[in-house]
Amino acid sequence: MFDKINQLSPQTRMMLAVVVCVLFFIPYSYYVAPPVAATNATKPNIQDQSESIAPTPSTEISVATQAAVPRMEDVESSEILFEVCSPHFHLIFDKQGQMAQATLLGNRYGEKGKVALLNASDLRPLELRFSNKDLMQHAAHNPYRVLSAQTHIELTDSPQEVLIEQNLDADNSFAVRKKFLFYPDGHYELEVFGQKSGEAADLGAFFVSVGARPVADNDSFVFKGAMVRKNDGKIETFEDGDVTSEVKIDAATFLAAVDRYYANVLYVNEGQSFPAAVVVGRDNNPAMFASFSNHAQIFGYVGAKDLQHLKHIDPILGDVVEYGIITFFAKPLFSLLEWLQESCGNWGWAIVLLTLIVRIVLFPLTYKGMVSMQKFKDIAPKMKEIQQKYKDDPQKLQTHMMELYRKHGANPLGGCLPLLLQMPIFFAIYRVLYNAIELKGAAWISITFGDFTLWGITDLSVMDPYFVLPVLMGVSMFVQQHITPTSFTDPMQEKVFKYLPVIFTIFFITFPSGLVLYWFVSNLFSIAQQYTINKIMESRKQVLKGEHDDKN
Repeated sequence: MFDKINQLSPQTRMMLAVVVCVLFFIPYSYYVAPPVAATNATKPNIQDQSESIAPTPSTEISVATQAAVPRMEDVESSEILFEVCSPHFHLIFDKQGQMAQATLLGNRYGEKGKVALLNASDLRPLELRFSNKDLMQHAAHNPYRVLSAQTHIELTDSPQEVLIEQNLDADNSFAVRKKFLFYPDGHYELEVFGQKSGEAADLGAFFVSVGARPVADNDSFVFKGAMVRKNDGKIETFEDGDVTSEVKIDAATFLAAVDRYYANVLYVNEGQSFPAAVVVGRDNNPAMFASFSNHAQIFGYVGAKDLQHLKHIDPILGDVVEYGIITFFAKPLFSLLEWLQESCGNWGWAIVLLTLIVRIVLFPLTYKGMVSMQKFKDIAPKMKEIQQKYKDDPQKLQTHMMELYRKHGANPLGGCLPLLLQMPIFFAIYRVLYNAIELKGAAWISITFGDFTLWGITDLSVMDPYFVLPVLMGVSMFVQQHITPTSFTDPMQEKVFKYLPVIFTIFFITFPSGLVLYWFVSNLFSIAQQYTINKIMESRKQVLKGEHDDKN
């Protein structure tokens, strides 16, 4: 295999590296889910995880077997029970005690300044399901009522409490209560407990739903589904459509239903945990439930996956922002991008500075690759001559090629390997810029003529509506090709190589402006580096030529 690679020209190997990047790394992030947890068939039921949560055996049923029990969304539950309003979000709870809608408010969320996260017909956050079938039947048909004074809560500077209750028996003596404490930063505390004749009562085993993932972002090329963080800090993911049976988790610290930019999360403080289950939900998408017995105390959040905002609420929520197999490298990269943004005050210029830093760090590798390509350009005529002379004798062709490489100090992998080593960095940057909600609504630059805007980037998270950046990227790629040493021996390879700028322009045309900006600026730095190296190599040739003339 390596013998065949050695016979390829540097440009062919570079094209091969680019194709590997496009056909593997990027589609991998689109279509291949992060590792999905295996079905835990050998583990006992969630109710058996500890004695403290074990219900009476005659009444327990699994989450996955409750299909025959009336579901909350099958009952009339669209009437509003109470609302929570703040300058940044609006929450609506229905009469089944579930979160019916969560709306984020602000200019970053589109022209209307708001975005609704939930689909009313999907599984709703904070739905309760009981192991006891009788309790489940009563819960399905009895609405909640508000016990606190207000049904319209205005959040300003301090948290606000709401207490609701639902009867669970025929004589209205036994009830379940939910006590909420809503905070202005968007998170809330939830306590669930039983009440009978004015005193605390046991609820048995019950489950609290995380709800279906948000539906505000329709991008089909990103991870969407469920995330579970275990008490050892490990993350397990379940992509939409991939769950086939119930999966049990002994000790979870958070459950998150996520899309590209938003998340529904149930979590506990670091050091605490709870049993959980991931089951097959609507459209075979994952549905998650936290398991409790008699009493539950848990935290929740529905909103944007803004890293610093999540970490401010609770450090554990920082893990909701996840980049797949490249997370270990992508998170520090995003931290650097954030620091640059804080320094210059603009996400677009932060991307430009990040590109500069990456190009400087990678310069030694880039330099080696460019020098290697220059050497191959110099020996290209001799390579072509050897290929023609020994085209019918592969063994001699290989021997003479290796001899030529050794004589001129050319490494067959010299131009390919540096490019391949840079791919993980590009892949990490791609994931960061493609998934960062911080870029949503972030403007970069605007070119105006009087009161008329000629062109501008007002949102780095969406495509350039005028296609200026993708075209500039394609032009810069063409210029880079033009000044890069070439040694094609196959006319067809040369034609394909010349079409790469067009292919990449089309490929990037719908990508977020922030990602295209990175690629364009990276090309500009590559052009500057290649121009400099070309001058250096030309000077060396002139020196060597002068020394050779002096000897003669």
